[in-house]
Amino acid sequence: MAGRGRGLDQGEDANVGVSERSLFAMPLPASPPPSPVIPGTGIQPLQADVPAPVSPAHGRIVRARRRLGQVSLPRLRHSVAKAAELELDRGIAFLLVPVCLAIGAIGYFSLAAEPDFPKLIAVVVLTGICALVSRSWPKTHLCFMAALLCALGLLAGKVETWRVGTQMLGSEISTQLTGRVVSLEQMETGRIRLTIDVTATARPKLRYVPERVRLSARKIPSEMTAGSLITGYAKLLPPTGPVRPESYDFSFDSYFAGIGGSGFFLGNPKVVSASDDDMPISARLSSGIENSREAIADHIRGTVSGAEGEIAAALIVGVRAGIPDEINEAMRRTGIYHIISISGLHMALVAGTIMGLLRGAFALFPDFSARRPVKKYAAAAALVSIAAYLIISGVVVAAERSFIMLAVMLIAVLFDRAALTMRNLAISAIAVIVVSPHEVVGPSFQMSFAATAALVGAYAGWADHRAGKSRPPPPKRSLPGFLARKFLLATGGLAMTSIIAGSATALFAIWHFQRVSPLSLVANLAIMPIVSVVMFLAVASALLMPFGLDWPALYLMGKGLTAMIAISAWISDRSPVDGVGLISQQSVLLVTIALVIATTATTWLRLAAVPFVLASVLTIPDTRTPDVLISEDARLVAMPIGGGELAVSRARPNEFMVDNWKRALRSEAIVVPETFTRGDGQFEIADATELPPGAPFYCTDGVCLAKHTSGAIIAYVEDRKDSWKACGFADLIVVNDATGYDACHNPLVLVITKRQLARKGSAAVFFNRQSAITPATVSFAVDSPYRPWHAQRKFSREARGLPPYKKPEKPAAVPAQ
Repeated sequence: MAGRGRGLDQGEDANVGVSERSLFAMPLPASPPPSPVIPGTGIQPLQADVPAPVSPAHGRIVRARRRLGQVSLPRLRHSVAKAAELELDRGIAFLLVPVCLAIGAIGYFSLAAEPDFPKLIAVVVLTGICALVSRSWPKTHLCFMAALLCALGLLAGKVETWRVGTQMLGSEISTQLTGRVVSLEQMETGRIRLTIDVTATARPKLRYVPERVRLSARKIPSEMTAGSLITGYAKLLPPTGPVRPESYDFSFDSYFAGIGGSGFFLGNPKVVSASDDDMPISARLSSGIENSREAIADHIRGTVSGAEGEIAAALIVGVRAGIPDEINEAMRRTGIYHIISISGLHMALVAGTIMGLLRGAFALFPDFSARRPVKKYAAAAALVSIAAYLIISGVVVAAERSFIMLAVMLIAVLFDRAALTMRNLAISAIAVIVVSPHEVVGPSFQMSFAATAALVGAYAGWADHRAGKSRPPPPKRSLPGFLARKFLLATGGLAMTSIIAGSATALFAIWHFQRVSPLSLVANLAIMPIVSVVMFLAVASALLMPFGLDWPALYLMGKGLTAMIAISAWISDRSPVDGVGLISQQSVLLVTIALVIATTATTWLRLAAVPFVLASVLTIPDTRTPDVLISEDARLVAMPIGGGELAVSRARPNEFMVDNWKRALRSEAIVVPETFTRGDGQFEIADATELPPGAPFYCTDGVCLAKHTSGAIIAYVEDRKDSWKACGFADLIVVNDATGYDACHNPLVLVITKRQLARKGSAAVFFNRQSAITPATVSFAVDSPYRPWHAQRKFSREARGLPPYKKPEKPAAVPAQ
């Protein structure tokens, strides 16, 4: 018994030792045992004395606090290195390739002077050699590869500029023009806009002829089509620059579109020859496609009349010049104008419709579907369909970009790869940047890729979040419950899509257009289901059109467009905000960095985007609104005078320009000048100092005067001989005379002449509100030396300081003796 007892004691001691050692190896329980005992008493406490169970949320907070308490610089550095290594393993380096190319392209178009080819090639070769030599040092190698890609982006911009080489008209002139019609567009005003390849000019014969121009005509012959050789006397105008500094540059856009001038026919053009025998094959093909587009558009307008027919033609063949301005404005205010422009939405709906119809048709043959890759067949058919849609829609830039993106995704399906990934988006971005680097600085590229990247990144993040969770099988529901759930899911998905895309593009829209659509979410939720049905009917009508059976689809499409127009007009009338003014360039740059980080990173490093977002929001107002804006032709001066009003110097200002200025200066109404005759005693030039701050323009004796809210006086004169009249009191004098000069010779008076504006573009003037003895400062839209898209400015009569051209008077006939 004693031995047995000692054995038992030893066994117990051994078990106790094991238990004590196990306490340090086993994790502590997350909560107290279910029946706690007061230590030393053996008594169970009352229920009120039992510690409350810890909630999961509280546990997460405690763990987060512990982790934050353990954070140190070495640990943080190690964690960042580990996460960065994981990001590289997941392929983030490839996703950043288009980002580096875009940085290089933006850098090229932002340069103050045109770089030389040898210098850019030398930079590319040098960075390439450095990247090749540094392969043994991974971090250094990545840095040099990024520099190489940026240099390639610079070189791509230079190559495109050299390749395009558009000849731009330098000065306004009237001439007899002969050329071949490239396209015809019926405008909402009733005029016809013609794009013409110029073949000859006469009376006078131009020595420097633009290759392609865009002219409008009141009426054209019925037999005129794309490819027709026409002639007519036309007034040609050089491409205009930005309507204000840092705004959209129309001269830049014209250069890369190949348009060297614009204007209008002084009479009706005539057809010289409708034969295309002497045309090259490429021109014949282009003319044939354009005539087919016009024929389809006319057929659609004949079936669906009014604005609905114009929108239907825009959705199917991309002809949108005839849409009424009030409908365009309503869709812009509600944030649904992207529906009109053929882009990713339309391409995706066409591809989805074709794939859905074909897969539904294949499902009717189960044996065939089980043995064949019908999904690939449908994807191939969808690829052919969107290629045809791209061609018939006019091959516009937005459609090209959308086609590349969808083509990459459909080809991925053909090769059994995931279709919707950031990698495929990167491939499409690389293709666009290499082919058309100038698109990177435009709103279409920036907003399209920002929205798509945000949606793909959000979708991937949500998919990763759901992949790690086990879900019970869905409960059985009745048919109404099933339909209600699907409807709610579709509505929620549409709402989240609109919120994500809208948030990603909001600052870009404000930067480029100075407008915001606060009710865009409501508008998109209300209209997108209609648009989906409309695009399905558009595809159906296109398939049935060759058989003459498309009228039911077009009729229903028109009814859907009627509902869309009514909804957009109703929401537009109730939209509280439109123009929001200017924002800083730094905020756009910071939000771009945040978007790149958030969409390319897959680890916790995406949290690095948060500081950039906060900094972007904080720097939004970090810009100064101009006190005065002046047009590049010196014909219009405008300034805000408070109360949401914009004072202008002309009774009938340019509507497009004033609309842009109103949004930039946060004004809602314009105040035209009031003119007084000389000597009537109501207003004299000497009364300028007595004007109250915020006084609009008053015109008398050849001078228009206004007073800014800061107290600065602005004078506008048509003749340089009248500029001296305002030297004694004006802070700013604008002289609408190319032969004008600074007649004041006073450093406190800023004088801007028509010649300066012709050479440097539109101007923004800023007054110093802190000091009355500090002269005003001016910022011009165009810098010198000129880049290729601005080089034509120095050839105008105004830029050379010459007065407007006047035809010499014919000598009077001498009567016969």
